[in-house]
Amino acid sequence: MSHELEPERKESERRFHDARFEHEVRGPVHKFYAVTEASTERLREEVSRRSRGKEVLEYGCGPHPDALAFARDAATITGIDISGVAARRATEAAQAAGLRNARFVVMDAEQMEFEDDSFDLVFGTSILHHLELERSLSEIVRVLRPGGTAVFLEPLGHNPAINLYRRLTPRYRTPDEHPLMMADLRLASSFFGEARYSFHHFLSLLAVPLRGARPFRPVLRGLDLADKTIFRVPGAGRLAWFVVMVLERPAPRG
Repeated sequence: MSHELEPERKESERRFHDARFEHEVRGPVHKFYAVTEASTERLREEVSRRSRGKEVLEYGCGPHPDALAFARDAATITGIDISGVAARRATEAAQAAGLRNARFVVMDAEQMEFEDDSFDLVFGTSILHHLELERSLSEIVRVLRPGGTAVFLEPLGHNPAINLYRRLTPRYRTPDEHPLMMADLRLASSFFGEARYSFHHFLSLLAVPLRGARPFRPVLRGLDLADKTIFRVPGAGRLAWFVVMVLERPAPRG
């Protein structure tokens, strides 16, 4: 990506998310998130068991930071977002919860202002696909301590049906979004000594029309179990909507 386009790209992202967070915009795509409980729960499990007594960074915290759920067990919680609206609302939420070990600030995720080796754990939800991936991974590795972990929940870009829906609803995403490809997961692996990926949501999308109805949850549980079986097949991860990335032992810098 041309460096000349960087300020324009970041300003576009900031404006989009300020407007979205200020007005809590929910487009038709929101209905699909009703089926994402399995992937979000997997992210929270991975973060929760690593956050106790640790210094944690939520990378792209949004106005409703997931980090608040872990703040009472963590040593410190820090959240960053390109959106000033997100940082302000996250701060208000932390204050309302009486949390004194949490702070949320506006910051460029591709050029963070933290010192090297500042955090034990970095995590985020649907943030990496908004960024220049190699640059953001370099920054994540830089601020992680040796032996630290990064955990992310990100959309994937291989499934043709999901990609068609994305093309039909461009107003609900930014022009520079790029759902991750398998090559991006290989790139992420190269920054860490160990990388594990769990894939989620293929058949579970069939439960979307039932949301709000009594059969929704039992049907969704059954489809989630079917997805687990499917994703055991080599290469089937390409069908997934989301991937949970657990990246451990950051590679030595340089």
